[in-house]
Amino acid sequence: MRCLFRCVYRFAGVLLVFCALAASLGALDSRKQSLRSADAAFHAGYAAEKSGDLSTARLQFEKVVQLAPDIAEGHSALGAVLVQLGQYAQAIRELRRALQIKSDDRSAQINLAVAYEQSGDHEKSLALFRSLDRNLTSPLPPAVEISYIRALAATRQTDLALQKCQAAVGSAPKNSLLHDTLGSLEAQRQDWNSAVGQFKEAIRLDPQFVEAHLHLGLTLMMQRRTSEAVPELATAAQLSPQNAFTQVEFAKALIANEENERAAGILRHTLELAPTYLEAKYQLALALQASGQEQQAIPLLQDVVAADPHNAPALTNLGLALVQTGKSREAIPLYQRAIKETRGDPLVHQDLGVAYLQMSDLDDAIGEFRAGLKLAPEAYQLHYDLGLALKLKDDFAAATAELELAARLNPGSPDPPYTLGVLDMQRGLFDEAVEQLRIALRLRPQNGDGWAILGSIYKQQNKLAEASDAVQKAIVAMPDQPGPHSTLAGILAQQGHTAEAAAERQKAAELTRRAVNRQRATFAANTGGMLLQKDQITDAIERYRYAVASDPTYVEAHRGLATALARAGRTAEAEAERQKAAQIEQDQR
Repeated sequence: MRCLFRCVYRFAGVLLVFCALAASLGALDSRKQSLRSADAAFHAGYAAEKSGDLSTARLQFEKVVQLAPDIAEGHSALGAVLVQLGQYAQAIRELRRALQIKSDDRSAQINLAVAYEQSGDHEKSLALFRSLDRNLTSPLPPAVEISYIRALAATRQTDLALQKCQAAVGSAPKNSLLHDTLGSLEAQRQDWNSAVGQFKEAIRLDPQFVEAHLHLGLTLMMQRRTSEAVPELATAAQLSPQNAFTQVEFAKALIANEENERAAGILRHTLELAPTYLEAKYQLALALQASGQEQQAIPLLQDVVAADPHNAPALTNLGLALVQTGKSREAIPLYQRAIKETRGDPLVHQDLGVAYLQMSDLDDAIGEFRAGLKLAPEAYQLHYDLGLALKLKDDFAAATAELELAARLNPGSPDPPYTLGVLDMQRGLFDEAVEQLRIALRLRPQNGDGWAILGSIYKQQNKLAEASDAVQKAIVAMPDQPGPHSTLAGILAQQGHTAEAAAERQKAAELTRRAVNRQRATFAANTGGMLLQKDQITDAIERYRYAVASDPTYVEAHRGLATALARAGRTAEAEAERQKAAQIEQDQR
């Protein structure tokens, strides 16, 4: 929650020193012309500071200290402006000089304490604040109190910081900065409800308070109140459109709310603002992965891993994206690096095991699943994955034991009974297979493959009515698959329905032809994409055209062809392909 404790301060230290310097210079009116020039520069600097022109104020006060280096108030005024400008090292130098000349300069003490706190030297800051406390003649301004509180919190004196902040809020209940600071302290203590109340009060007092909206949104995210957090973070992002951090936090909330496309748009805009911002790249990769665009996520994750090679989550997600795109061999070394970074994480062992499984390296897959189970013996998914690997290794007894244990650990998952059903079918245990498949289909009735397998088993058992019912459900779930139509044709033929059987065989043949065409088009389009990456634009266009000819309904082929034509400068043809893609996509909805 460290980001909850960010505030912007403005100090009016110059005002505190003006009268003192005027008196000092007035007493020296008979001195050299330089003192009169210093007096004029000071007045000009004060006027500029009061109007918010800090750059001019700084220049004028620099003249003052050059013309009158032995007068404390000049150094104090310059230091106060430097604090406002965030030039803390230079401010500290000027303010220390002011206190060497005049040790009781309260303005210099206050601004030096703030400068130390803002530059991270909290111990020195606290020493000055405590001295001010002991010699308190008037209350510290709220912004200065906040700096004092921040220094206490940074040195883990949270209880004292909280007490001081509560007292400050009591003295200035309409100060939104104090409420935001108190909310931040409550958040650090994980008293989320109290923190939310303080942030909401800060927003009520100042609806345009960006940090309060940000802090409230982040606190709601910590409470997993995502739907409430999103509008707060949206407001913060709207109020600070150039702040990359705020934009990324808003996007993270959208990803958590499964609004991945919206998040991706915001993150792309953020990377235009800050092209090297790694967190924006990482979150964009996650949004793309979550929306099924793993291929586009890979280069972003590669950039993150290259810049931060010990980032275990990035290593794991890059490995996952590679596995999802069939590149398990490239994923394996990434998972192995992630394991070295997080030796106690069973999920990384699971992911590595899945990568081995995709490569049909069953022994290494089984080894990783068992390594994960040593760390998490009750992990349902690891038991399931191990059972699946043992099944593929034809160790049916061990596979059954693992799958049955997975089913007991997570009775709401359809995967263990489905796989057990397939296993029983392979062993010729048809009644047991039917029982397991019916459990799986009750849990996931849209599983077309499950209905197709159940229909095939019923057909082998000569339960033709049950077989027909199951296969027809498979057809509803998988209307583009030819297999269930072929099975249904066989069932109808056994029932003596010759014409209906012939119609189903014809449907199966047509779907098979379409599947072959789509496979051919997909391969050609993928080849076109690789050629396009190599800037072989003419060859890419030829491959994309072949893909479109093979399957005119393949949206990605039209889009790829549009991109290639645009790269070739054939704008009108490219636009025509884009329109075709959009029309096909609309027709397929």
